[in-house]
Amino acid sequence: MTTMTQTVTVEGDALTVSLIVWRRFKRPMPALVEAFLDANPGLADLGPILPLGTVFQMPVPVTQDHQVLDPIRLW
Repeated sequence: MTTMTQTVTVEGDALTVSLIVWRRFKRPMPALVEAFLDANPGLADLGPILPLGTVFQMPVPVTQDHQVLDPIRLW
């Protein structure tokens, strides 16, 4: 999986890394929380709830173009 990063600032109360990932992508993103913490050394030291105003880099997976298949007609 290829990723790029996006700079994000915590602007709400009671936000966790997993909640930020869920709000951004609206679907399960396997291993993205781990990539998130790897891209931001020391972020985990702030605790589970990120302080207001914290600035970090969010890894954003770059999707590959998928081949579009013709639909199958059963009759």
